[in-house]
Amino acid sequence: MFVSYKWLSEYVDLGGMPAKELAEKITRSGIEVESVEHLGEGIKNVVVGHVLEREQHPNADKLNKCLVDVGEEEPVQIICGAPNVDKGQKVVVAKVGAVLPGNFKIKKAKLRGEASHGMICSLQELGIESKLVAKEFAEGIFVFPTDVTPGEDALQQLNLDDEVLELGLTPNRSDCLSMLGVAYEVAAILSTNVKLPTTEVSEVSEKAEDHIQIRIDAKEDNPMYIARVVKNVKIAPSPLWLQTRLMAAGIRPHNNVVDITNYILLEYGQPLHAFDYDRLGSKEIVVRRANEGEKIVTLDDAERTLSAEHLVITNGQEPVAIAGVMGGANSEVQADTTMVLIESAYFDGQRVRQASKDHGLRSEASARFEKGVDPNRVQAAADRAAQLMVELAGGEVLSGRVVAGEMAAEPKVVSITMEKLNRVLGTELQVSEVEDIFRRLQFEVKTDNGEFIVTVPTRRGDITIPEDLVEEVARMYGYDHLPTTLPTGESKPGRLTDYQLTRRVVRRYLEGAGLNQAITYSLTSEKKATQYALETREPVALAMPMSEERAFLRLSLVPQLLEVLAYNNARQIDSLALYEAGSVFLKEAEGELPSEEEHVAGAITGLWEEHAWQGEKKAVDFFVAKGVLEGLFARLGLEKRIAYKKAEMAGMHPGRTAAIELDGQFIGFVGQVHPQQAKDLDIKETYVFELKLSLLSGAKKEAVAYEPIPRFPSITRDIALVVDRQIEAGSLQAVIQEAGGELLKGVRVFDLYEGEHMEPGKKSVAFTLTYSDPAKTLTDEEVVKVHNGVLEALKEKAGAELRS
Repeated sequence: MFVSYKWLSEYVDLGGMPAKELAEKITRSGIEVESVEHLGEGIKNVVVGHVLEREQHPNADKLNKCLVDVGEEEPVQIICGAPNVDKGQKVVVAKVGAVLPGNFKIKKAKLRGEASHGMICSLQELGIESKLVAKEFAEGIFVFPTDVTPGEDALQQLNLDDEVLELGLTPNRSDCLSMLGVAYEVAAILSTNVKLPTTEVSEVSEKAEDHIQIRIDAKEDNPMYIARVVKNVKIAPSPLWLQTRLMAAGIRPHNNVVDITNYILLEYGQPLHAFDYDRLGSKEIVVRRANEGEKIVTLDDAERTLSAEHLVITNGQEPVAIAGVMGGANSEVQADTTMVLIESAYFDGQRVRQASKDHGLRSEASARFEKGVDPNRVQAAADRAAQLMVELAGGEVLSGRVVAGEMAAEPKVVSITMEKLNRVLGTELQVSEVEDIFRRLQFEVKTDNGEFIVTVPTRRGDITIPEDLVEEVARMYGYDHLPTTLPTGESKPGRLTDYQLTRRVVRRYLEGAGLNQAITYSLTSEKKATQYALETREPVALAMPMSEERAFLRLSLVPQLLEVLAYNNARQIDSLALYEAGSVFLKEAEGELPSEEEHVAGAITGLWEEHAWQGEKKAVDFFVAKGVLEGLFARLGLEKRIAYKKAEMAGMHPGRTAAIELDGQFIGFVGQVHPQQAKDLDIKETYVFELKLSLLSGAKKEAVAYEPIPRFPSITRDIALVVDRQIEAGSLQAVIQEAGGELLKGVRVFDLYEGEHMEPGKKSVAFTLTYSDPAKTLTDEEVVKVHNGVLEALKEKAGAELRS
């Protein structure tokens, strides 16, 4: 809701309070003011000008040479390219030295050899949005519709010296979707009164009921419908004050009759509609549900197909408006309209929302009906519109109102005790203070033995229970005045669970290692649901899937990560490193909900490192992915309990895939996506991993122990072992570590040979062994003794021989 400060001051004495200060008070009382905009901010030296002469520019077909009176001793010459500029017009002139929005400064200039001392402005050049400019001025300069004096401040005439408060209303505060509603709110905040507009309708003897009859067939959707008839109206532009108020509120001016209905919508919060009586086609208004498939052409010239869920206004035969949403083009007020039928009605908000949603028509009127309008303003709004049509359109109001239906719009009575108010708010308010708050809100209140019996006006439909009264007292008393207290009783400081902490450590480590987090769908196709699964289970099917591609719950995160890689590779993003920590779903017994288990998975493709200046590139390989996991296990304190074993999995490279075990228990895998699978997905060589996060979290971590830096030198021995080709290097390493005892501090593979100098079925694996003793310098004899034991164990357990 956009609220004009100057317009608001007509209803409430603001005492000259700055708009920003008022905005602060409104925000503190519970309605957020999102912004305060000074409409003419940054504009200087812009005045009213009178075009005395206009002639064609001698050297340009599309330019005009104008002599303009700007209130100075001599008129000035201004070159203007607007097609609608003409002699006798009162226009907006930015004089030499003026500043326009965007810090655009006006200087003396020569245009095709002719001097120009200023600029004749359009409204857009003054910072007004194009969608708010009347259509007649949308493509040219603005011309004042009323008599103004040359040299006057044009910003004042255009109301651009005003400030607009934008209220961020919650759905329950529909009362503030009107200027009067905001006025009541501000008056309560400032402890002052509201000055309501006076409505005095002068009627002619001719009766409205002789011209129109109303019948409501859908009484639940439309409890009450009021019509007034105004004849002999003269369609013309609205006076400038009315146009500028509409523009400040975000509504484009059209003509005096339509603008009056929009003005009442803003003032009273009651949507109105004006029909051209002569185009209505009958003397009857019938409100009913639309027939299935019935059509109407609305004011935006779009043909719309209606359903039985939509409420329409008809002339007894065909629809002339979608109730509460938009009128029909067949009864639109036009330039030749002379007789107007004013509609003021109460429509059911749910019915209006249904039509608004179905047709994609979100209007100022529908927004108010959806949230609820004050039933006691329906008649007052119609009378106010009729009065303004007399004043601004020269019309004559026919005697009486034509009313169909009725509403029991009785104010609600809500009670609350003084004890409950103070108990809930933690205050020590007195009865007189609470009574004063209710009176400021203009709620009628009676006090009986500490109980407040409050009569809530119908404009405040949001107040229905005692707790609503608590809120009203709290916000008017001031939230910042409510006492603050600390919780009582025992409390424990919050902390992350072990599982939450592990998950956080995993995410932070992987991001630090260079992987970006991905969040993918939990739903997938039947084919992909079981791919790369760590446990073989039947996938869980959805009862009502959106599509076949999203019909099952996933058992693995890897297929979705591969989809992400394929999507990016198709857009020439070739190097990617992604991870996801998310849930997979494991089917339990028939009829039971699946169990949810959290996994962490990664997918890496393309270049892992690239140094363009040095000309270095390192492509992703198995050991990059394995190294990322080794760093993760080290971060979790589990590196000594992890083992990698050769594995074969569907969709994975048979020679570059390893199962990962923690204390002998399978927890995941790492490896290369099978080349055929990569080709099917149209991705390059890719490496993936997936782990059970719950098992990582549940594993007991060894306490961190300090190890001093060795003071004594270590001794290394390199050995090359000849073994059968099927023997894995990992099993050899395990034998070495077991036989080496306490003196063996490190074992590392540094070479593998399977060339022509090796006998068939054999291979050579080379290790570096590091021996040291933290308490002394080892002698060769001590190392030889342990080293020989290692060689003997290798021969006995693995049949390994030293390569000669």
